[in-house]
Amino acid sequence: MPALLREGYAQSAEVQLRMHHFLPPVANGQTKFLAPWAKKVEEESKGRIKIQIFPAMQLGGSPPQLFDQARDGVADLVWTLPGNTPGRFPGIETFELPFVPHRRAIVNSLAVQEFAEANLRDEFKEVKPICFWAHDHGLIHANKPVRTMEDMKGLKLRFPTRLAGEALRALGASALGMPIPQVPESLAQRVIDGTVIPWEVVPSIKVQELVKNHTEIPGSPTLYTATFVLAMNRAKYEGMPADLREVIDRNSGQVAAAMAGRVWDEQAVVVSDMVKKRGNTLITLDEAEAKRWQQATQPVIDNWVKSTKERGLDGQKLLEQARAALAKHEKAA
Repeated sequence: MPALLREGYAQSAEVQLRMHHFLPPVANGQTKFLAPWAKKVEEESKGRIKIQIFPAMQLGGSPPQLFDQARDGVADLVWTLPGNTPGRFPGIETFELPFVPHRRAIVNSLAVQEFAEANLRDEFKEVKPICFWAHDHGLIHANKPVRTMEDMKGLKLRFPTRLAGEALRALGASALGMPIPQVPESLAQRVIDGTVIPWEVVPSIKVQELVKNHTEIPGSPTLYTATFVLAMNRAKYEGMPADLREVIDRNSGQVAAAMAGRVWDEQAVVVSDMVKKRGNTLITLDEAEAKRWQQATQPVIDNWVKSTKERGLDGQKLLEQARAALAKHEKAA
């Protein structure tokens, strides 16, 4: 069953919207961001908009198909990762390059939203983007301690985005791509030795029970992040009455990006405290070692800049704009 939001509004709703995503209904992404966002839209529309949330791919298909579901109207709203379809959204990958993102989600989210408004209109023109954001620092969670680059050698690690996979390979790991729901079983069966994810994801897939070592990069920039988009079917949006479109607009852009970013940052503190209390080992690379990692992954950035040029994009310029936006929002956040 879809998550019920405001049942009392069902009678009077003029616009019914179906929101689809890939995580379970108990995930923080739904309970602390998507559901509160939907409720806010419903209340500000005085019940004229009703949003039903369908978690865990309940409307069918697989996570990589979510973007097209929003484009084609299979769902009215989707929450997805552009990185689920590698190479399709080359511009937003700028934030997924190693040692570009900030360690805090609020900084990444405000920066990626600003960057998207300036650079990604064409890339996402098939839908109506509500907002973009990116999570906080991703960590390495593994069945053995990782304190140096040498510890990464041959370690089978699951990666979330194409560029995170390239960064892990540059550090000596054996990188495997797989959707989040497959991670617990793969860890339990030793198909993989670990995974890279932010703290927020850890409890929903019980990583803290399956591995005991968690390695993070000190300070900013950090090893990696993944970007997200909340996207709406364009025809559905354009077909709404003007005053209801205005309600959606008021809850789009930086307002929604900040709402999402705060959730990831708050959960990072809660989850890391919980993992520490369990007695797991939390490791922070020393500064000199982090610098080695940064140097080792620089070729990933160089290759990306070269490949974007082949696609008619100025990767160097995008990188400079992303770093400028991150610096600006670091001051403000």
